[in-house]
Amino acid sequence: MSAESMEQRKMVRVGTRKSQLAMIQTNSVVASLKKLCHDVDFDIISMSTTGDKILDTALSKIGEKSLFTKELEKALDDGRVDFVVHSLKDLQSTLPPNMVIGAVLEREDPYDAVLMHPKHATKHLADLPENSVIGTSSVRRVAQLKRKYPHLKFESVRGNLNTRLRKLDEDEMYSALVLAAAGVKRMDWDSRISQTLLPDECLYAVGQGALAVEVRANDFDTLALVSKLNHEETLLRCVAERALLRELDAGCSTPVAVYTEIKGKELYMTGAVLSLDGSECLKETMQTTLSDTQPQQDTSSADLKHYVSVVAQTVSHQAMKAAEDLGIDMAKLLISKGAGDILSVARQQNAEGEKK
Repeated sequence: MSAESMEQRKMVRVGTRKSQLAMIQTNSVVASLKKLCHDVDFDIISMSTTGDKILDTALSKIGEKSLFTKELEKALDDGRVDFVVHSLKDLQSTLPPNMVIGAVLEREDPYDAVLMHPKHATKHLADLPENSVIGTSSVRRVAQLKRKYPHLKFESVRGNLNTRLRKLDEDEMYSALVLAAAGVKRMDWDSRISQTLLPDECLYAVGQGALAVEVRANDFDTLALVSKLNHEETLLRCVAERALLRELDAGCSTPVAVYTEIKGKELYMTGAVLSLDGSECLKETMQTTLSDTQPQQDTSSADLKHYVSVVAQTVSHQAMKAAEDLGIDMAKLLISKGAGDILSVARQQNAEGEKK
């Protein structure tokens, strides 16, 4: 390559967590961009986050927001990286004011998966003996599965996916783990999945299965670059889901669950709020019609519209607004039926758990 051509190439720095799964996800995003942008080089910069460092406490009891994103967002803010690749479910529904989600990639399987201890390899959760212990770090999963499988016990399990799988296989504590199917599949562990939990058993987390690219809001060049990765259906579903979470003022420490689907021009959403022990559950389903209006193509406007921090020049703004409104309306419906009280109790119980 000539010196002149090298000078013309742009270097983009990409932030990510250090875990194997995070690196797999980031490498897949960079590989997609390389296919679309032949004059750009990428430098991946990995770092540990608070959530990666605190491994002896359940996520819901740590009491800090942005557990897996704060350090990455600081690097983005001070210019050490140009964009960050996240699992969308790790991102707060309200981002720092100078940051936006510049791309939402096509969703992998959004459901939860059951990985059995080898001695239970052919079983499902319903087949496990009384008081079998299921490992999961999610209050959302525990609340729903306690309702469906009251004969089981649930305990927190922390660490990266490799660590959790090792704990399952080598320790005798857990009969099974429940993990996001997307992560399991990206690690190429499909063969370990004994059961996939469909919506009648366990609604998934907001944004689960989707990857997001976070960018400084005023970095229009990078926004234009990553916008090529947007997957419209995934983006619209996730805008609705994030709007629900934001309107409920909820996070990973509260059991909020969703299911979304687009059929034709209709976006359907099922949303649920549960008590931590699963004894209370509010669940509703709503839908909205998505507009066909052409998207705004301007990639350099300071007035670029965003919806629950998501920016997409290639997607109809009317459709994004309809998706956001659906999530807000779902939250208001759930609140009118008592969701606010359920979430308030859950927050109080988590706060008490932090003090112990």
